[in-house]
Amino acid sequence: MQARRAARELAFILFSQFDKKITNYSKSDLEDIILKSVRILTSNASDELKLAVGSLIAMRGEIEDYEANHETNLNRPIGVANVPVPMVMSAEMSGRINEMIEIADKALMALEIAEFTTLDSQNEVKGYAVDIAEAFQKNHAEIDDIIQKHAKNWDLQRLVKMDKDILRIAISELLFIKDAPMKVVVDEALELAKKYSTDDSSSFINGILAKVIVEYGLN
Repeated sequence: MQARRAARELAFILFSQFDKKITNYSKSDLEDIILKSVRILTSNASDELKLAVGSLIAMRGEIEDYEANHETNLNRPIGVANVPVPMVMSAEMSGRINEMIEIADKALMALEIAEFTTLDSQNEVKGYAVDIAEAFQKNHAEIDDIIQKHAKNWDLQRLVKMDKDILRIAISELLFIKDAPMKVVVDEALELAKKYSTDDSSSFINGILAKVIVEYGLN
C-alpha cells in the first residue's frame, strides 16, 4: 500500500471521529484522533479476522460432514478412514468464500495502514492525513458550499456522511493541497466510496468531482 493511499483512508476514518465543529480541533487533537483511529482499525481488523476464521472452521465442518455422509464413505467398512469425495462448488459456498476473502482483504489493509502510521520512517502518512484535515478546517465553508452547489436536489445535511467526508477529503486535496495528480485523488475517492459507502455512492461522488474539476480548470 502506498503512503498517500494509507493517509487518505486514515483521513476518512479521522473525519468520521469528529464529534464537534471541525474548527475547534487543534493539530494535537487531530493527531490524538489519528492514534485512536489506528487503534480502532487494528481492533476491527482483529475482529474481522476472527470472524473469517470462525466461518472457515464452520465451512470445514460442513465439508467433513458432507464427506462422511457421502455414499462412497457410507458404504465403506466401519472404522475405516473416510476417503475424499467429489464436491460440486455451490453458489452458496462460493459466495461465502468471497465474503471471507473480502473480510480478510479489509483486515489486511487496516493492518497495513496501522503499520504505515506507526513506523517512524512513514511519518508522511500521519502528516498527510493531518494536512487534509487542516485544509478542510481552513476552508470548510467553501468546500461544503461547493458540494452543495453541485449536489443538485440534495440537501447537504441529508447526504450520507461517508459520501460528504469522501468529497471533503478529495476537494481539500484538489483545490487546497494540490500535491497529488487529479486522477489519483479521484480514483482513490471512488475506492473509498466502494469500500465504505452505498452502491450508488461511487457514481454520485464521481459526478460531483467531475463538475469541480471542470469548474476550476483542473483537467
